Amino acid sequence: MAAGSLWNFLQIEWVTVQLNHLGYPLYLTYILGVCEIGGAAVIIAPGFPRLKEWAYAGSFFNFSGAVASHLLAGEGVTTWLAPLAFSTFVVGSWALRPADRRLPNAVLVPETRPLAWAVPIGILLLLLVIAYLTLPVGPPPYYEAAPR
Repeated sequence: MAAGSLWNFLQIEWVTVQLNHLGYPLYLTYILGVCEIGGAAVIIAPGFPRLKEWAYAGSFFNFSGAVASHLLAGEGVTTWLAPLAFSTFVVGSWALRPADRRLPNAVLVPETRPLAWAVPIGILLLLLVIAYLTLPVGPPPYYEAAPR
C-alpha cells in the first residue's frame, strides 16, 4: 500500500495508463494515495485496533475493486491476478494478526513508548524508499491494447 500511494502521488505512467484504460479520472490517484498511505500507517502503528479494522477493510476494498475493474473491463488474468493476490494477503494479515491487535481488546491504551512508534515509522519510510527505487519503467504490458 505504501508503494501504491507513492505511485499514485507521482502519477507514474503505469498508473495513468491503467486509470485511463479503465475509464477512471486521474484525480482518483490522489484520493487513493491518501487512503493507502493512511491505511499502511495505521496497520503498522501499534494500538488503535478499531482503526486497524477500518484500514484492513479499506485495503481489501481497494484491491478487490481493482480485481473487479479489470474483470469488468474484460482483461485477462495477467492484469487482475496481482490485485487478487494482494487482497488475499490483506485477508491473511487480518486473520493472523496478534490477539492484542484484535477488536475485542479495544480498551487497550495506544502505545506511548517512543521506540514503539519509531519502529513502525522507520518501516513505513523504508517501504516508501523501496517503492521509489523500484518504480516500474515504461508503460504496462498491455499499453498497446489500451484505447487512446
